[in-house]
Amino acid sequence: MAKKKRGDAHGGGHGWFVTFADLMGLLVAFFVMLVAFSTQDSAKLQIVAGSMRDAFGVQQNVRYSGIIEVDGLPTRPKIKNVAKINPSESSATPSPDEKDHSKSFGARLKQDSAFALASASLRQALQEMPEITEISKNIMMEETEEGLNIEIVDQDGRSMFPEGSKNPYERTRRLVQTLARQFKAMPYRLSISGHSAAVRTPPRPGYGPWDLSADRANAIRQILEESGVPSSHLYMVAGRADTQPLFPDDPYMAANRRVTITLMREAPPLPANLKP
Repeated sequence: MAKKKRGDAHGGGHGWFVTFADLMGLLVAFFVMLVAFSTQDSAKLQIVAGSMRDAFGVQQNVRYSGIIEVDGLPTRPKIKNVAKINPSESSATPSPDEKDHSKSFGARLKQDSAFALASASLRQALQEMPEITEISKNIMMEETEEGLNIEIVDQDGRSMFPEGSKNPYERTRRLVQTLARQFKAMPYRLSISGHSAAVRTPPRPGYGPWDLSADRANAIRQILEESGVPSSHLYMVAGRADTQPLFPDDPYMAANRRVTITLMREAPPLPANLKP
């Protein structure tokens, strides 16, 4: 009897072709799904969201806005200016102002992501300058209702200003100059406020915490403008004295002495051709 050739064993077809056909079928299904999701029906999405909520429940715990704590800074027991995020209530019959709410909510999400990007770019700029790596630990960033706060704080043994002086150390000046290079490329207006810690000794006659905090905020403004930040980007410069401590539980803590630069959260400008 003649022996069959080894290649005749697979004469019925090729195994790779079946795998290839399966792959093509999966790709077609994938692109069909992409096309289906490209046009969304708001009412149907609300129904799906309600069904998912009924099936899996909702998160009832209160969530708070984030804060970035840097090594060397104490962690606050409570976060200031936090906002409660309630679970969204889905409905198959949305209210008339749903579109307006969706627009404002979408704009808020877009701005939050922009603040996150701004925070990341600022930290990257600080990390790329090894000569200020140590004092960059005096920076704390926090997103609030007003915008993104960049806190330049004092620490025990490492102050940003000489005691009782409105003129910053040279290391502080280099730090602010590094931040200024990033601020110039950002579309936000800046609010600068100086803060002091509570003191147990009476202030110097004729020059108290209000004067010192305002002068320190103004000194930071001058450095920013000298580094190329346009005056039109400045929203406000103010001194707060010890009225807004960073750590309310310990108003005498060194970290309460700080200058806060805020990237303002503002509504987008109205179009020039808008008519009432």
